[in-house]
Amino acid sequence: MTDVDVIVAGGGPVGLAAAINARLAGLSVAVIEPRDGAIDKACGEGLMPGALPVLARLGVDPVGMPLRGVSYRDGTRVADHRFVAGEGRGVRRLVLQQALADRADELGVQRIAGRVESVEQHEREVRAAGLTASWLLACDGLHSRIRNSLGLERAVPSVGRRFGMRQHFAVAPWNDLIEVHWTPQAELYVTPVSPDMVGIAALGPKGTDLTAAIRSVPYLAERLLGAPSASELRGAGPFRQRATRRQAGRVLLVGDASGYVDAITGEGLRLGFEQARVAVESLAGGESYERAWNRATRDFRMLTSGLVRAASSPLRPLIVPAAHRLPRLYGAVVERLAR
Repeated sequence: MTDVDVIVAGGGPVGLAAAINARLAGLSVAVIEPRDGAIDKACGEGLMPGALPVLARLGVDPVGMPLRGVSYRDGTRVADHRFVAGEGRGVRRLVLQQALADRADELGVQRIAGRVESVEQHEREVRAAGLTASWLLACDGLHSRIRNSLGLERAVPSVGRRFGMRQHFAVAPWNDLIEVHWTPQAELYVTPVSPDMVGIAALGPKGTDLTAAIRSVPYLAERLLGAPSASELRGAGPFRQRATRRQAGRVLLVGDASGYVDAITGEGLRLGFEQARVAVESLAGGESYERAWNRATRDFRMLTSGLVRAASSPLRPLIVPAAHRLPRLYGAVVERLAR
C-alpha cells in the first residue's frame, strides 16, 4: 500500500508543473521541498512563446511583460527577430513560482517540507523522505542529489564550464525584445519583468563579474545609470550537466536534473515543462520516458550544443555578425527554439 501515487522531489517550477500534470491525470502527489516559501534562482526569466500554452493547459497564467522577440547585439551590430509563433512573457521567477504553487494547492497536491536524501526501490514501489509511492519524479535541479545517488551522473569536461548570475534593476523596460549583449567572454540577457523592472542575467566563465560586464556595454550601462538594484545578486552553475540515462527503475529525472547543455538559448523552462508532461504520460503507460525525453529535447540539444561550441571557440566574435547578415537563418533558429 503506497502513501501516494507519485513523489516529486523538488518544488521549483518544473517540480510543481510535474505535480500539476500528475493531479490532472488523476494521480495523488506529494512534493518534497526543503525550502520554505517562493524559491528564487539565477535565471533569465524569459518564457518563450511555446511555454505559455503549456502553462495555460495547467491552468496557470502568471503576470509579466510581453516579449516579442530576441535581439543579438555586440556593440556594433544588431540582429533582431520578432517571434512569428506568438508572444513570450518576461515573468519574475518568484511570480511564476507562486502561480504554480497556488495551482498545485488548488488541485490538492501535498507539499511537504523536507529533502529526499536517499531513494529505496522495490519491484512495485519506491520509498523516499518517509513516503512510499509508485513513482518518484526527480526535479531536484542542476546538481541533482538523486541523479548522483543513483549513479546516473555522467562526467563532463571542466574546460569551458560556464556560470550564471542575475540581478534586477528598478528601471522601466525600454524594449519588448530579450536583448542578448555579446561581450568577448560573456552574454548579458536583458528581460523586462514588470512595468518598472528589468532583470539582467550574465552567462560566462567562472569569476564573471556582473557589474563589470554591464559596464563593458556602454549602451546597457547608460540605460541602467542611476537605477537602484531591486533584488540580491544570485549565481548558479556550472551549467553543463549530463546524465547517463533519464530513468532508473521507478525514478525519472525531469528538468535540469535530467541533464543540461547551457542557458544560452533561453528556453530551459519550456523544455522542463515539456519533460514534466511526457514524464507523467509515461507513468500511465504511454511512450517510454527515455524515448519521449529524447524526442522532446532533440532540437534543443542539437541547436544549443552547436551554439555553445561556437560561443566557446574562436568563432565567438562571428556569431552576432552572422545573425545580422543571415536574418532568415537566425530567425529560423529562434523560432525553432521558441516553439
